Amino acid sequence: MSFKLHGLVAATHTPFDGAGQLQLAAVERQAEHLLRNGVKTVFIGGSTGESHSLTFDERRALAQRWSEVLRGVHMRLVVHVGSNCLSDARALAAQAAELNADAIAALAPSYFKPKSIEVLVACCAEIASAAKQTPFYFYDIPVLTGVNFSMPEFLRQAADRIPTLAGIKFTNADLMAYQSCLQVSGGRYDIPWGVDEYLLAALALGAVGGVGSSYNFAAPIYHRLLAAFERGDVASARVEQFRSVQLIELLAGYGYMAAAKAVMGFLSVDVGPARSPNVNLSREQKGSLREDLNRIGFFEWIEG
Repeated sequence: MSFKLHGLVAATHTPFDGAGQLQLAAVERQAEHLLRNGVKTVFIGGSTGESHSLTFDERRALAQRWSEVLRGVHMRLVVHVGSNCLSDARALAAQAAELNADAIAALAPSYFKPKSIEVLVACCAEIASAAKQTPFYFYDIPVLTGVNFSMPEFLRQAADRIPTLAGIKFTNADLMAYQSCLQVSGGRYDIPWGVDEYLLAALALGAVGGVGSSYNFAAPIYHRLLAAFERGDVASARVEQFRSVQLIELLAGYGYMAAAKAVMGFLSVDVGPARSPNVNLSREQKGSLREDLNRIGFFEWIEG
């Protein structure tokens, strides 16, 4: 497949209301915010989208709403369809194809885990076969799934089994494996980088795009990083990357999901609370978070 996830791809939050129910009216505001910040591809229903805390019907409704909002808009839609239930994953993939999503992606099953690359490839092939014309990405994030196989070998074994295989969403800090993936079959596959705080390192190895959660609220930092790297100004790129590191370290100290959603609220894009078992910030914690963001200069970083 010739489809590529280049530049910044925002892994979007799933919006909830105060009672923890889907608040799909917020999707239009999310899309407007991202477009205003130069982000033209969204990856919905993934880890940032709390997919494993959504029901099957909620995931279908979320994909439907994003498809409606993006109709006629210059923004691409990637739908995460992975599930511990392969039948559900196939149904979500089929729906994404019906909605004309630009691509689909799938995590590995993570409760009953595939015991070999061969089994993982078979699972992915089953999912991808439900969307026969839609580019398919395997979503590698072993720190969350506990499924940790050689991704270069996955690409080699999947080449003949998954005709729609576009590449791997690589959310894995193994830069050696990442570089090897970029070289499989002469660079045939698209390998968007998925660890925001290491983006510069991945660019140095050949990355041309990334899928990340912090691109929702800090895209200007990463646009400057990409531009500096492109013109050979590595020193300026390092400054922006360290801003990313400071920001993500700060949010992680509060509990990343809840803090990231709170930041969206600070930017007037209310995506509501995180869903249990994620925890949320108290009013006092939100006030403290805003103070800490001011202290490190976050609001100036995203304005400048």
